[in-house]
Amino acid sequence: MSGIDTGQDIFSYVALGDSFTEGMDDPYPDSGQTPHGRYRGWADRLAEHLAAHIPEVRYANLAVRGKLIGQIVRDQLPRAVELRPDLVTICAGGNDIIRPGTDPDQVAEVFEGAVGRLRATGASVVVFTGFDTGFQPVMRHLRGKVATYNMHVRAVADRYDCTVVDLWSMKMLHDQRAWSWDRLHLSQEGHRRLGLRVAEILGLQVEPGWDAPWPDEPPKDWRSARQEDLHWAREFLVPWIGRRLTGRSSGDGLEPKRPRLEPLR
Repeated sequence: MSGIDTGQDIFSYVALGDSFTEGMDDPYPDSGQTPHGRYRGWADRLAEHLAAHIPEVRYANLAVRGKLIGQIVRDQLPRAVELRPDLVTICAGGNDIIRPGTDPDQVAEVFEGAVGRLRATGASVVVFTGFDTGFQPVMRHLRGKVATYNMHVRAVADRYDCTVVDLWSMKMLHDQRAWSWDRLHLSQEGHRRLGLRVAEILGLQVEPGWDAPWPDEPPKDWRSARQEDLHWAREFLVPWIGRRLTGRSSGDGLEPKRPRLEPLR
């Protein structure tokens, strides 16, 4: 896929996915502290970068936290096809891959079907590899499954002429400051940097620095590190396990934050 044509007067963009694309944990200043607060995230930031180059950008974000790839295909894909945007970003399958017993080959088959339907509309499509989880002790055991899925994502991108955002190779994301307290979602700074990177890949002129070195900071002492681990287990790991055991999702009952193609203000 070639870069974005910034010479057009109106440009439409639709984002599909789960919490990663919804924007957790990058809240807008007016979102409050509730679990259902309004998030910004890299996709909103990408739309803002587009709006800096194109007179009118119409943007919809259909992503909802916690969604599996089958739910994204069922609930979000038909709407995206109906909207027929110029650009679609789709990041899906992550919530499937982290679940025990899932087969990345089967997840990739569903992903390919979705990409094929999107490309059939004439939209340019951007896809994402999974993160390298080797730096995260709790997620390190998933590294092989993620790598397998990534190979499928790249093959699908080749077959359908999609642009790939290679999250695996973004070493700056291996710093804990790129992640929120739950160690699963990007932090505000992580989303900011990723928004810049996606815009850069699409050929937009944006400020440099997405891969700038993180400022030096003193290492945490052992006691502080263990307290953070205990807090994380109590506030995130235990509730996450509870939802898996009962078949619930953090996105149950939630609607997309931008369900319609509307001009970006």
